[in-house]
Amino acid sequence: MEDLRYQHLSAVLAETGLALRGGFHPSAEDAIPPATSGEPTRTLLLIGNTGPDIWPHFAPHDDGSPDALDRWTRAVIEPIARDCGARCVFPFDRPPLPFQRWAQRSEPVTSSPLGILIHPDHGLWHAYRAALLFSDVVALPAPDDRPSPCETCADKPCLSACPVEAFSGAGYDVPACAAYLQSDGGETCLDGGCQARNACPVAADRRYHPDQIRFHMRAFRRAVIPG
Repeated sequence: MEDLRYQHLSAVLAETGLALRGGFHPSAEDAIPPATSGEPTRTLLLIGNTGPDIWPHFAPHDDGSPDALDRWTRAVIEPIARDCGARCVFPFDRPPLPFQRWAQRSEPVTSSPLGILIHPDHGLWHAYRAALLFSDVVALPAPDDRPSPCETCADKPCLSACPVEAFSGAGYDVPACAAYLQSDGGETCLDGGCQARNACPVAADRRYHPDQIRFHMRAFRRAVIPG
């Protein structure tokens, strides 16, 4: 039976444009950080965003600084964590925490040919923003074991859409991508988003808002082109 706390958190997060993305009950071998009061974590719940839902809530807080989304996320999540008696941790904490591995324990996401986790409902248009660590057991929804949509995608247009062929079965050519973003042609990606990501047919109707795409592409350019 689903815990009422899970339902309540889902509703509270929806009001902020965020979403409860599932969770799991860790064992000692998972090496999850401790929950409140130094007690071990018995339930981990993931929080993230899907599609364009987050953008109207965050956009007024985008002041152009590199950490604007991180600061907004912390400001939103910390009071929610206090109210439900949980500790919150974030992907931008240091040292980094294995959010991608946690995600694969929490919901039906798998690695796509681009290396980004793909979800049957959200495609490539989602991200993880925080995790709540509980010292007690929160009942979770039944596991969702749907297979990766990539398994039935014969053409894999994501691998042929990049103008510099930065993606292949062998991995991601970061230098080629970074060089293209600095060229005149790179404006297409910076303004409209990664062409390989856009080519994925899964959940195309959940694509990020155009301003949201530009925001993330600016952040990506800063990451791959220092200075």
